[in-house]
Amino acid sequence: MATSTEIQEPVAKNIRDRRTINSFRSEVPPQETILHAIELACWAPNHKLTEPWRYYLLGSETFQRIVELNTKLVTASKGVEAAEKKREKWSQIPGWLVVTYQRSEDKLRDQENYAAVCCAIQNFSLSLWSAGIGMKWTTGPVTRDDGIYQILDLNREQEEIAGVLWYGYPAEVPSMKRHPPDQFITQLP
Repeated sequence: MATSTEIQEPVAKNIRDRRTINSFRSEVPPQETILHAIELACWAPNHKLTEPWRYYLLGSETFQRIVELNTKLVTASKGVEAAEKKREKWSQIPGWLVVTYQRSEDKLRDQENYAAVCCAIQNFSLSLWSAGIGMKWTTGPVTRDDGIYQILDLNREQEEIAGVLWYGYPAEVPSMKRHPPDQFITQLP
């Protein structure tokens, strides 16, 4: 009979092996794989079953508008050379998904909705990873700029961007080490 650790090992391997990918190959992953990952993302825990997540799959016209917005932002903060490097890198990303969450006037519910969407993004990431697809979750300045809300036709009072998710087949998978968990555990009586 298998032990509980042996039963959990496929999930544990996926969690341990998953990496943030910064460099993608050019081919775009199949749409059905992305949609399946979004469906699995929607199984994330969410308080009171608010299902606060919203997903925006971006086509090339929309993501290029975001690339241009980011180029303007980076030019203003870091100069033309840095902006052109970002433009080139961002223009090569094969898949773009913007994830938002529904806002609430209740501060606690708003926090819970953000936490739920973070869990959904992790589900999405792990689902993609199991299909050989990598992802990077960015929350950089462009995600907080009014321009992206205009590009996506979002009402900022009703929806907040939790992140832009870039996905594709990894060109390179970085190695990673983590500290032993006992460094983070405090046992209380």
